[in-house]
Amino acid sequence: MTALVGRAHERGITTLSLDAVERRNALSAALVGELADALTDCGKDADVRAVVLTHTGTTFSAGADLRDPPRPDALVGLLRQIVELPKPVVARVTGHVRAGGLGLLAACDIAAASGAASFAFTEVRIGVAPAVISLPVLARADPRAVARLYLTGERFDAAEAVRTGLLTAAGDDVDAVLEPVLDGLRRSAPEALAATKALLTARVLEAFDRDAADLTALSARLFASPQAREGMTAFLERRDPAWVV
Repeated sequence: MTALVGRAHERGITTLSLDAVERRNALSAALVGELADALTDCGKDADVRAVVLTHTGTTFSAGADLRDPPRPDALVGLLRQIVELPKPVVARVTGHVRAGGLGLLAACDIAAASGAASFAFTEVRIGVAPAVISLPVLARADPRAVARLYLTGERFDAAEAVRTGLLTAAGDDVDAVLEPVLDGLRRSAPEALAATKALLTARVLEAFDRDAADLTALSARLFASPQAREGMTAFLERRDPAWVV
């Protein structure tokens, strides 16, 4: 079976690459499971100082795979795993990020993108809501900016993602942007990194503890609704859903 997550390691940094290009790195049940396994391995490996989460192809992640979606609780588990991992997780983006892919981005401790990246919370356009991914997103990002982006599903660029707090930084060359970040992580003591990350993520984890069950139930209910079935069918058939006026 072809791996859906590539792995590489250099000088304390393990790079995990989403590698389901033909499905635009959509979050299938298989991809979510494989990424969770890779993160577990990184958490146990003393040689891993930090994790870089990136992608192959022109899309970081298109969101949930509508043909093979992960269970909402599995996605919650993956997002929480990124937040709780005792190693910093750094997102490196050079392409498009949609819907659930933004949940991955928000769960990461640091996120950088190139100017070629684009972003959109497209859930409302297929008849659902960005429920589960709100656990990290609403804890990280500016609420007024997110209100517009959630409700309209419109596309926005890397500069706007920085302004809203979804990205840490952006630039023409994302590797140049990340060079001092990775250098700093390599120079930091592992136990100090873990303790500092725990300080930074405490409020994010409070949101998981408080809201995960309700948002998981909401996601399951919406995905099973007639409106979602129409929205997903329209998306796969490349047409407007019935409610477009």
